[in-house]
Amino acid sequence: MMLTARKQDSIVETAPLVLLVGGSQGSAQAMSAVLKRIGQTFLETPSLEGAVALVGRRDDVGVVLARCESRGGEAAFGLIRELRRRAPLVPVVLFGRVDDPSTVVEAMRGGAADFVAEQVDGDRLARMLNGYLKSCESAPVFESAASRHSFDLAARVARTDVSVLITGESGTGKEVVARFIHERSDRADGPFVGVNCAAIPEQMMEATLFGHERGAFTGAHQARPGKFEVSEGGTLLLDEISEMGLDLQAKLLRVLQEREVERIGAHDTRAVDVRVLATSNRDLREEVRQGRFREDLFYRLSVFPLRLEPLRERVEDILPLARWFLCKHGARMGKPGLRLSKQACDRLVAHAWIGNVRELENAIQRALVLVEGDAVEPLHLGIEDDGATESGAAGLESRVRDAEESVIQQALASCNGRRKDAARALGISERTLRYKLQKLREREEVVQ
Repeated sequence: MMLTARKQDSIVETAPLVLLVGGSQGSAQAMSAVLKRIGQTFLETPSLEGAVALVGRRDDVGVVLARCESRGGEAAFGLIRELRRRAPLVPVVLFGRVDDPSTVVEAMRGGAADFVAEQVDGDRLARMLNGYLKSCESAPVFESAASRHSFDLAARVARTDVSVLITGESGTGKEVVARFIHERSDRADGPFVGVNCAAIPEQMMEATLFGHERGAFTGAHQARPGKFEVSEGGTLLLDEISEMGLDLQAKLLRVLQEREVERIGAHDTRAVDVRVLATSNRDLREEVRQGRFREDLFYRLSVFPLRLEPLRERVEDILPLARWFLCKHGARMGKPGLRLSKQACDRLVAHAWIGNVRELENAIQRALVLVEGDAVEPLHLGIEDDGATESGAAGLESRVRDAEESVIQQALASCNGRRKDAARALGISERTLRYKLQKLREREEVVQ
């Protein structure tokens, strides 16, 4: 099921479906017949405008199946461009009878996920669509432009096989992005294996990654494959890679270069076909400068760097995520159908979320334990009201707000009041700046 969380008071569970965009009536009817024969739920619209409107209005469109005309395919290309702007995570699969192969190549370069013949075999089409629909069932929940940009980049790099380095503060959702990349890659049918480099003792990490033979060390009573072998044909996530020691970094670099591993105690190597993703909550460039991380490994891992913004810089994501967690954990805890009161929403949006998405999820789970009615109130969340921290040394958050206000005012003054330029100087979105200015105005009104 898809869990959609936009601007409603609660989350609605919907099954992802196919949107069929027809060119000529005959071709649309033929494809419609194939979809009915394979039992696929779908909507139909004859035009580009109708497709864009439907995708913008509905959250349950999992894949767009669009007719590509034989002469240039301009309408289909226009659809791809518009959907990539409005809904970058919705894949567009083109179908048709195209005489010029360059049309297909141009479509794929323009962002089409795939191309199928007009008289495609039903079983093949079913497998293809099921793959796309399955991946959208775990679609991320977000509303902010920053998150949309991050997942758009992740969707693009997913179609390649390059290494990706995902950075950001703890709790920003780096593993979520890694899974997103895996599920939208050609390796989606293979395993996704995660290794927390911060949680495994250094003396055990080599055997964990590369495996060992029987008798290789005390306690090695039988041979075991390492995570690289277990990940064969899939994706290996090296979580918090900056925690790995320098000696092991050198061995990891060799594996990445040679695409083969040598178990501890073995005398031969084994070829591996694995895509490696890595995450870090540290600045790896600084770690390289400080001599704590190998420069050559850094460049090997960060072929495509992807940084996630902290939750406080993507305020628009707070309530959609909170409602998603409310639905997810509420169903598990026997409390489905709960909603967030307006006061709870205000408290959530105003909170600093130093622990990012992980802290937000914890707050929602705590609220589910305490709530007795049909709505979560501020007292259930267990997070302090910003206005209640003014006494004594507990006024830290108030001082942080004062400092933030000063920085914002200085940025606006230096940019002659131009919000767009000020937002760029502050490193935040213009929408986030508008939100912060509104909160500052509300605070001034309360003080007056």
